[in-house]
Amino acid sequence: MKKISKKMSLQDFAIAVAEALKETNIDVILTGGAVVSIYSEGKYVSKDADFLSMTDHQAIKQAMFDLGFKSLGKDFYHDDCLFTVEFPGYELVIGDEPMKPEGKIKSGKFTLKLLSPTQCVMDRLSAFYHWKDRQSLQQAIMVAQNHPVKLKAIEIWSAKEGMSDRYKVFLGALKK
Repeated sequence: MKKISKKMSLQDFAIAVAEALKETNIDVILTGGAVVSIYSEGKYVSKDADFLSMTDHQAIKQAMFDLGFKSLGKDFYHDDCLFTVEFPGYELVIGDEPMKPEGKIKSGKFTLKLLSPTQCVMDRLSAFYHWKDRQSLQQAIMVAQNHPVKLKAIEIWSAKEGMSDRYKVFLGALKK
């Protein structure tokens, strides 16, 4: 594993952890605020990396311990790093729709799987739609302003979620 340090960016940290887990046959997908941080070019700051994995949680836990992480509640932390790691689930579902990760970041021979910018916006909008989380709306806007997203796909997904009215709020805020 690449040496973890307090000087690492969140993206480099996520790649190092995912690559080390891959070496133990654990596949992960980066989701959540870390993806927002990457796609917003750092305008949004996240202090954790959320990974999804189909692997048994006990196997993940052991692998994280073997990599030098400690467990505190649902989070894993490393003494040499500022970021924490969480495994909030095993399946990529945005709103009510199961998806496959469409984003990729190459680092040497390793490829980090993560949400695409469009999926990241949908993920953030899901929190805005269902919990009226305005911060998630702002995060969706940050990503959409920094990366091309498929607005038509987001509109169709929003309609399936029964949230066309809130999609219009997003679109209006995006165009300001």
